[in-house]
Amino acid sequence: MAIDRIAQQEGVVVQNRRCRAATATCRIAGREVVLAKPETFMNLSGLAVAALIREFEADPAKDLLVIQDELDLTLGTFKIRERGSPAGHNGASSVTGALGTQEWLRIRIGVGLDLPPEAIAAAARRPGRDYLLSPMRKADLAVLDEVLDRVATATRCILEAGPAAAMNEFNRRERNGPAEE
Repeated sequence: MAIDRIAQQEGVVVQNRRCRAATATCRIAGREVVLAKPETFMNLSGLAVAALIREFEADPAKDLLVIQDELDLTLGTFKIRERGSPAGHNGASSVTGALGTQEWLRIRIGVGLDLPPEAIAAAARRPGRDYLLSPMRKADLAVLDEVLDRVATATRCILEAGPAAAMNEFNRRERNGPAEE
C-alpha cells in the first residue's frame, strides 16, 4: 500500500514485471528510483529484492529502502531504521538472508493493536499471520491512510536529506503518531 501511495503521488503505476516484482521507475527528489512490490510470498520477498539489487548493481546499504509492516508498532505509527535484525519478521528475514547483511534501510509501518494489558494476553493467542491476513477494519484503514501519506513524505526526505535527517524528523513520537497523554 505504501509503494502504491508513493507511485500515485509520483504519477506512475507499479505494473512492469521485473525480477519477480511489479515495478515502476520515477524521479523523486531528483533521483531515479525503482518502486518495487515483490510478487513472491512475503517470506520469500528477499529473492525479488536480491534480484533487483543485482540487476541494478545497487549497494543495499546505500541504495535500498524496504517498507514493511510491523506488528510490534502500534497502528498509526512508523519508524525508520538504518539496520537491524529482522526481529521475527519473516519478510525482513528473507531480505537479510538473500542479501547476506542486515545493513539496509527500512521503514517499519505499525500495524499492531494498541491494547490494554489484559487484552494483550488474548491477542498473543492469535498468531500474527492470521491477524495480518485478515481484512482491515474501516477505522484502521482510515488511520493507515494518514500513515501512508507520512511514509511517502518520509521517503522523499530520505532521498533529499538522507536517512539520519529523516529519522530525526519522523522517529519522534509526537510527529509520527498519536501524542502520549
